This record gives sequence, structure tokens and C-alpha cells, in this order.
Amino acid sequence: MVTIILAHPWHGSFNKAIMDTIISKYEKENTPYQTIDLHKDNFNPVYSEEELSLYSQGGFIDPIVGRYQELIKKSDELIFIFPIWWSGMPAILKGFFDKVLLKDFAFNYENGWTPLLSIDKTTIITTADQTTESIINNCGNPIEGCLIPAALNGVGIKNATWINCGQVVKGSDEHRKDFLKKVESIV
Repeated sequence: MVTIILAHPWHGSFNKAIMDTIISKYEKENTPYQTIDLHKDNFNPVYSEEELSLYSQGGFIDPIVGRYQELIKKSDELIFIFPIWWSGMPAILKGFFDKVLLKDFAFNYENGWTPLLSIDKTTIITTADQTTESIINNCGNPIEGCLIPAALNGVGIKNATWINCGQVVKGSDEHRKDFLKKVESIV
């Protein structure tokens, strides 16, 4: 099962167009998929003191966290779609990692750090006003240098690839259409 995770608040965005392109392809191919739309779900990425007190036990209060964990358990592939803002992921996606990928669900560290998930393929699709080269040169590659090796691989989310549509706002319609074709060819 493929799980598509969208972290963009505006459903008129290019990020939503990317998700729609993937869904259209999967529906034509009868590929099973499910979606997590963090904003549409009104996911709260901010830990309360009460929630944080359960972190070391792998516990949670928000029922949406349990629903997301169940969706991830059914997945053998994840697709993350999000804009790069201020050199990183949106806060709502960071909160998703914080609150959903919990101890005894995604990892444990009783006998050394142990990933508990087994996701065989991951695709990270981002958009940015900057070029991909500018992101890498200015930020030290926040996706391939940090997110993939530290956060994803560390919990068993493997074989991640990253593609970015740079200059998404300033680029031409043809630039964006070409990127959607690229997305369709790799998923």
C-alpha cells in the first residue's frame, strides 16, 4: 500500500497538483493508495505538556496519531509532498514526525537504537522558490543530508529518493508541467 502524505495548507497549490497527478496515475493503474492530508485533517503539530509527558512511553492522546500509525503500518511505500520553507519542511510535517513516529511504534532504544518500521520505498517531492542547487549550497541539503539519513532511515523508512521543483513560483507553466510528468514517471 502506498501512503501519500501532503503537508501544504492550500488546495490550490502546486503541491496539491502533484498529489492529484499521483492519485490519477494510481487510479488508472489500480494501485492501492491512501492519503494523509495534514492540513485537511486539522492535525495539530504542537506538543502539549500532557502529550509530551507520554513521549518516553510511546503514548499519545490525539486519536489522529493512532489513525496515522495504522495507515503507516499498512504501508510499504511512502510519498511525502511538501514545500521547502525557510530551508526546511513546514512545521506541520515536523510535528507529524515528532508526534506519530513514536517509541515502540517507529523505533526503540532499549538495546541500542532499533528501527521498527519496514517501509521499502520512499519518495520525497518538494517545491521551492529557490533552485535545487541553491537549496543544497545554502542549506547543506536538508533533505538528503539530514531528513533521509537521520529521521527516515533511523525508523526503517528506506530507499528514499528526493526530487524538487525549484523556482516553482517564478518558473513557467511549462516548467511545472514538465515536473508533473517527471513525478508521474517516477512514482
